[in-house]
Amino acid sequence: MTVDGEVRTPMVRGLPLVGNALRMSRDPARFFVDCYREHGPVFRVRVLGREHAVIAGPEAAEWMGTKEGRESLRSREFWRGLVDEYGATRTLSGEDGPSHKELRDIMRRGYSREAIADRLDEVVAITDRNLDRAWRPGSAVPVLRSMQALVTDQLGELMSGASRPEYVPDIRLVTMYILNVLVTRQHPRLLLHDPRYRRAKRRVAELSRAMIDDRARAGADARPALLIDDLLRANRDNPRAMPDSDLMISVTGPYVAGLDTVANTISAFLYAVLKHPDVLARVRAEADELFARPTLTERDLRGIPAIRGALMETLRLYPIAVVQMRTATRDFTFHGHRIAEGETLYIGTTVPHFLEEFYPDPYRFDIDRYEKPRAEHLAPGAFSPYGRGQHVCLGKTLAEVQMLVTMARIFHRLDLSLESPGYELARKATPTPGPALSFRVRVDGHRA
Repeated sequence: MTVDGEVRTPMVRGLPLVGNALRMSRDPARFFVDCYREHGPVFRVRVLGREHAVIAGPEAAEWMGTKEGRESLRSREFWRGLVDEYGATRTLSGEDGPSHKELRDIMRRGYSREAIADRLDEVVAITDRNLDRAWRPGSAVPVLRSMQALVTDQLGELMSGASRPEYVPDIRLVTMYILNVLVTRQHPRLLLHDPRYRRAKRRVAELSRAMIDDRARAGADARPALLIDDLLRANRDNPRAMPDSDLMISVTGPYVAGLDTVANTISAFLYAVLKHPDVLARVRAEADELFARPTLTERDLRGIPAIRGALMETLRLYPIAVVQMRTATRDFTFHGHRIAEGETLYIGTTVPHFLEEFYPDPYRFDIDRYEKPRAEHLAPGAFSPYGRGQHVCLGKTLAEVQMLVTMARIFHRLDLSLESPGYELARKATPTPGPALSFRVRVDGHRA
């Protein structure tokens, strides 16, 4: 139906008071897919009394990369609470346009494949020490907690030159509060007065100061840490772009950006592979061949199509960034529907991950979707695990290498199994979608 030449945007049916909040919280990916199938690429939802426009599907994914998409949306409002809470002036995820580009250029090298490409043996060593400490034969390992510890260890070494495992609980707690209270706003700001959060926040500030001070004193023979080196250089040479007030949030940014997301994906990868014995056999064979080499290079990672396919299929079926949250910078029309300046929007760019027109039998774990001639993910708008538009994840290539090496090493070293053959993954929706803390696997023994 049209009104004055514009299409009337459908409202998704919901419950009194809570609106669509319960369905969204149970399974956000399925919720937006179901709404897209029923209503098309534009609809509206109500969440706890607030109305939001939604644009979704391949139409939204492609539009995000256009000039109109870039100029019609901004992200500042969703990250303003984080910036204010930490006394900063700006953060990469909360800036748009030239300001965003300036910060992105400062951090690009530190979040790139270059930051990890010649340090793969270090990633292996960090993974090994975590497996030796917490993954003992006969034990049932809480996967997500263990992966969070492992990822924090890796990020500390790679990005700041030193691992500080004693801060893992603080980083984990602060990240949870940041995402739940300040970014997604699923919990009230009153929680920021929680003494546990206040203590963890002080500890993370202490960690950032230690990272900055230690790196400033490091000599020429110190291990490389591109991100913190580039941040300190920008602070010294261009303090307008990287003032002292922004250093802490920038230095600890990788933990907020990577801790929950990478740990969730690796945990889901582990479940999906163990759930499919045929995939497990292929992953193990590739991992064993990979680590038969005396040292590991980036070129070697090109020869593991099963592991890479399993990672891509995990990113498709268990997306971390189900939707992107934005504010309309101006009035605009999307597929005939009017969006008003100042409206808050959900952008459902992962909806195509579950559409049969892109992925036949879309809920089946099929690791061969990505090799030619199928290459199903290459259809326009089909694959968006790292977001779309100018805020596409800066660290996606680094994260992919990190995850490929980590998962290959785990399946090479350990004989693992699910707690029962019929186990179905328990999942959480906050602060980001992923496996629940209750998910465990059995360590049946060491393979290598």
